[in-house]
Amino acid sequence: MKKPLFSTLGFILTLFLFSVPIYAQTPEEKGLAIAIEADKRDNGWGDQTSNIEMILLNRQGESSQRKIRSKALEIQGDGDKSLTIFDTPRDLKGTAFLTFSHIQGADDQWLYLPALKRVKRISSRNKSGPFMGSEFAYEDMSSQEVEKYTYKYLRDEPCGVGLTCFVSERYPIDKYSGYTKQVIWLDTEEYRPIKIDFYDRKNALLKTLTFTEYQQYLGQYWRPHKLEMVNHQTGKKSIVNNSNYQFKTGLTDSDFNKSKLKRLR
Repeated sequence: MKKPLFSTLGFILTLFLFSVPIYAQTPEEKGLAIAIEADKRDNGWGDQTSNIEMILLNRQGESSQRKIRSKALEIQGDGDKSLTIFDTPRDLKGTAFLTFSHIQGADDQWLYLPALKRVKRISSRNKSGPFMGSEFAYEDMSSQEVEKYTYKYLRDEPCGVGLTCFVSERYPIDKYSGYTKQVIWLDTEEYRPIKIDFYDRKNALLKTLTFTEYQQYLGQYWRPHKLEMVNHQTGKKSIVNNSNYQFKTGLTDSDFNKSKLKRLR
């Protein structure tokens, strides 16, 4: 079960019911084994909350800011549930986005827009669209379950001061994904995502997401306090600053209820 993107964006993965040795011989087997090991190390966090500052920058460097609260619930045997609630700016206050990620099949996503006073379901065909004007797509907001991809290990390479990374490609199974592939860098010591390159449906480099300022919680779970998504085709950028992580706060399924979106504060 993987936490949602804003709580780490994305990106440590779900545990299979079987095990693949990390020394698997083929690139496909090794890529899958790395993904499974990354998820094992992040299994069992239960639930979490955090505060988010999202900064949107256009090609000219002009910026706008949003303040968001994030909640997530780990679901055994399926993808995780997540909820984001916008507090600012004023015209977005009360906007809420709910995701039920799934190991197989399309994720369920709903967006409550206070100005319209209605809950809008995000269709599978629209998951590649931009989330609230940012460079993150709706599909980026789901937990990135292992089973949603096929994999191919490429190489090991340096990826920062004192870090070496596994570099693998992963290919979305969802036919409505906006990506043909993603290239992901995971550090070889802690299996944390360091960078992801996203390729569009024409197989051209579209975006790069970087994860920095990691801190460890509960002696096991690593969370990035900064995520930066750069769109190479538009020159736009979205920065997510996470703070005030809290774990095992007692959240339950009832805190992730579509019928309650209109009443959230």
